[in-house]
Amino acid sequence: MTEEAGRKPARVVVADDQTVVREGIVMLLGLLPGIEVVGAAGDGDEAVALVAELAPDVVLMDLRMPRCDGVEATRRIRAEYPGTQVVVLTTFADDESLFPALRAGARGYLTKDAGGEEIVRAVESVLSGDAGLSPSVQRRLLERLSEPQPQAKREPAEPAPAPDGLTTRETEVLVLIAEGLTNQEIARKLHVSTATVKTHINNLFAKTGLKDRAQAVRYAYGKGLVRPS
Repeated sequence: MTEEAGRKPARVVVADDQTVVREGIVMLLGLLPGIEVVGAAGDGDEAVALVAELAPDVVLMDLRMPRCDGVEATRRIRAEYPGTQVVVLTTFADDESLFPALRAGARGYLTKDAGGEEIVRAVESVLSGDAGLSPSVQRRLLERLSEPQPQAKREPAEPAPAPDGLTTRETEVLVLIAEGLTNQEIARKLHVSTATVKTHINNLFAKTGLKDRAQAVRYAYGKGLVRPS
């Protein structure tokens, strides 16, 4: 994270029940520009308490912890202290707790072997309002949302009306987001500028109350704008 004049470092709390891992992450973060570690917690309850006391910008949250796990801690933090973002911290990329954590409000995802640049990128993303999800996680999220529900009847897809007052172009951009396209790819596909795409995204987020691309994917599927193939 590049430090600019007058720009304050991101204040971060680390939550992990393994002392060696927690101290190692704290040590690594201490070497990164633009990040200030303000606290460390050994479980979810401690993480929530530290957020209440310190009001950090971001919590790097382990998922599997005693007493209160990372999913429940994330849910409590996002409900009670919405000014603090949560980035999931897992040992394995296929951790089954990942998707419940995203539903609970986590905005980013990191494995514990992530390097400094990847951590900085995730922190920057969530603080700028984006989802700090790697392309592989976005693909897995789409795959999970595309899984057919048990006993669900497949019916011919019919064009769904635009919800929440979205314009035709805003709906089109939303569908392309749900299909995993980046802003640049959407711009090329629609033959418009990237700035125009960002304007459409800001407008549709404002109309729907969405906060990031992960929520946009869920919203598009939930409204029937995108159907499982």
